[in-house]
Amino acid sequence: MTRVRVTAPRQSATAATGRLPYPREVAEDSDSGKLFIRSLIRSQLRLALVVACCFLIILVVIALFLVYGPGVAETRIFGIPLDWMVLGAGIYPVIGLSAWLYNRAAARNEARYKDLVEDK
Repeated sequence: MTRVRVTAPRQSATAATGRLPYPREVAEDSDSGKLFIRSLIRSQLRLALVVACCFLIILVVIALFLVYGPGVAETRIFGIPLDWMVLGAGIYPVIGLSAWLYNRAAARNEARYKDLVEDK
């Protein structure tokens, strides 16, 4: 059995494919690329904080409604208290919607970043 040494090609990614390299390589190569990466990270962090804060606000509003809402504790649907139904089943659509919105916005941020890098 013989050993074979596998190495990366010596030509740059731009010369090999005729297009710009992957955005991570651009970020490591230039100051503007590093600026683009920092901008992407800041926008993703801002998005995560906004989604998390909105989700927490919704949870607080639901909790306040259940505590201070007139007649909520006595209301029953199919023999189950309304507050249990809201907490047990009503929160999951809010979680799913938050995750879906976050995913869409994060993908949009990454697409904008990729467009910036490719236009560079």
